[in-house]
Amino acid sequence: MLTPPITGAETSRLAELIEALPGVEVLTEPAAMEPYRRDRANDRAAAVPLAVVLAERTEDVQAVMRWASAHSVPVVPRGAGSGLSGGASAIEGCVVLSTERMRALSIDAPTRTAVVQPGLMNAEVKAAAAAVGLWYPPDPASYAFCSIGGNVATNAGGLCCVKYGVTTDYVLGVEVVLADGRALRVGGPRLKDVAGLSMLKLFVGSEGTLGIITEITLRLLPTAPEPRTVVGWFDSSEAAGAAVADIAARVRPSMLEYMDGVSINAVEDELAMGLRRDAAALVVGRSDDRSPAGEEVAAMLEAFERHGAVEAFETADAATGERFAHARRIAIPAVERKGSLMLEDVGVAIPDLPRLIAGVERIAAERDVVIAFIAHAGDGNTHPLVVVDLDDPDMVARAELAYGEIMDLAIGLGGTITGEHGVGRLKRPWLVDQIGEDLLEVSHRVKRALDPAGILNPGTIFAA
Repeated sequence: MLTPPITGAETSRLAELIEALPGVEVLTEPAAMEPYRRDRANDRAAAVPLAVVLAERTEDVQAVMRWASAHSVPVVPRGAGSGLSGGASAIEGCVVLSTERMRALSIDAPTRTAVVQPGLMNAEVKAAAAAVGLWYPPDPASYAFCSIGGNVATNAGGLCCVKYGVTTDYVLGVEVVLADGRALRVGGPRLKDVAGLSMLKLFVGSEGTLGIITEITLRLLPTAPEPRTVVGWFDSSEAAGAAVADIAARVRPSMLEYMDGVSINAVEDELAMGLRRDAAALVVGRSDDRSPAGEEVAAMLEAFERHGAVEAFETADAATGERFAHARRIAIPAVERKGSLMLEDVGVAIPDLPRLIAGVERIAAERDVVIAFIAHAGDGNTHPLVVVDLDDPDMVARAELAYGEIMDLAIGLGGTITGEHGVGRLKRPWLVDQIGEDLLEVSHRVKRALDPAGILNPGTIFAA
């Protein structure tokens, strides 16, 4: 990509920015900025930023926003770059503000809370909590390399969220820097607090369009019981979907995941763990039910058998169970080895899951593209992965049509275009079809109230 020449005015503004950030690393060379141009969604429209700021504290973020507000320069916040919707794509003339160096953490065990900066990885927060006998539940499949700040910005989910909820359920408070550079504290360590408007939920999931989160107060839980794992193999995706719906109507497992034949084979290529390559679908469930009788495990196995599983069993030990959970976690990178991915995270009500699966299979056949289908099936959040060769223009065109048709399908089923990855830039054209003109217009009013110049992550969720 050609880098537009920097003008004299831009050089002057950059000098002013660098002067406002003593001791903070500011990248301006194209080669150094290249890794910061886009997130894992690989948005091909991403531009070369004017600069990348590696902030280390809230005051650094404030200085950037005051400078950006004075000069009407767009700012694109970025965490670990693991996002899957293009929400951290650089745009022409912007400053990318990275929070990767903001890594402070403290845990208060008596109140079961943690105060963290956004650059910490999800796995690091989990490990720190576990060290004092506590647990941070939200567990995206990318937990080892996704940041807490990004999780909060997108309201990320994960495998155990079917029982334990998503990121917003564990955020008690945030410090957030607004477009004009003011820092607000919203919420805090109190478990009950209804003073004033409920602003906290407004910032969680706002994808950096309303403010930049610089500190998060998280709720922790006691350590979870050791789970038991059940496995169901199916020769029909319809039967597997029906089994999932049956289980969800009867019990609340701590995990209930789905993989189709494409993803099973991709994972087996990676792990060689003996997965059934001829299966149409794999359903992996977990229960941390403490009851001696193990009613949840029994209910899941019964549902597998009732819906025609060719094999259904409880794993022999915890290590084997963890191998099946790991197989599901690495499904996206395993499929990614087959080609570039156009990733979705559409969601539907659980009874509509079999119709969504069937619809995606139909789209794959009609558009002649490979679509791997994995899902947090227990809460209806699915990940169709459209595999595409970017060097084949005809395939790219077919894949783009399939991508849009999957979102249309989910909306037609009363579902959502995003369950946990965020709207970003890639899904923005379909947002109005889901939420409607009136709610979109009200959302624009909120955006304008907090960011009147439109400099915070323009093009994400809202039109640039």
